[in-house]
Amino acid sequence: MTYCVGMCLQAGLVFLSDSRTNAGVDHINTFRKMRTWQRPGERVIVMLTSGNLSISQSVGNILTERLALADSTNLFKAPNMFEVARHVGEVMREVHRRDAEALSEFGVEFNASMVVGGQILGEGPRLFNVYAAGNFIESTEDTPYIQIGESKYGKPIIDRVVKYGTSLSDAAKCALVSMDSTIRSNLSVGLPLDLCVVERDALAIKSHVSITFENAYYQQIRSQWGERLREAFAELPNPDWV
Repeated sequence: MTYCVGMCLQAGLVFLSDSRTNAGVDHINTFRKMRTWQRPGERVIVMLTSGNLSISQSVGNILTERLALADSTNLFKAPNMFEVARHVGEVMREVHRRDAEALSEFGVEFNASMVVGGQILGEGPRLFNVYAAGNFIESTEDTPYIQIGESKYGKPIIDRVVKYGTSLSDAAKCALVSMDSTIRSNLSVGLPLDLCVVERDALAIKSHVSITFENAYYQQIRSQWGERLREAFAELPNPDWV
């Protein structure tokens, strides 16, 4: 399994993904769940993936291969991010037509979802959730984030903290706390992490960081968040009916 979150804010976009697949007591693999494409000054696109790894890798590879085909619809020809999301959905359906029946014969569900976001010159940052059927939804100012995978453990902190006007640094910090909460509660999510930040109108990736257990800032977040939660809990009044 996996956990990925994308945030579309007034200041830009934040993306965070883990890299755990096939987690078990004696079977843990690592595969990156984030792909990026950019033409600095013209467009930047980031995709996070969850679900069946063979499906998500097929979709990502086809999207990349299409960039080299002059007569093909591709990510660099799309006039806006809506068309980017639609192109990703069409590729998802293409993979479904090719593989779904064969997977079904082996009892494997066609299961994959994508977070696709970025900015193209002429419009603001946008963020989409593309489903296995190729349909998609877009984030809004009221709900400026999209999660895929094991989302339930990390959702409460995002709901309490992240608003459309949240700064990129605070959003990145919140995403890491959200991820840490998920890692602590679910074996199927794990490091290393990919954190990507895109500033509004920069039309390029500002930072793309690989975070391991040795990362000093991540260790600080892990320890201080746990300590502050325990302190806040201790300060809450006890119920008078106990």
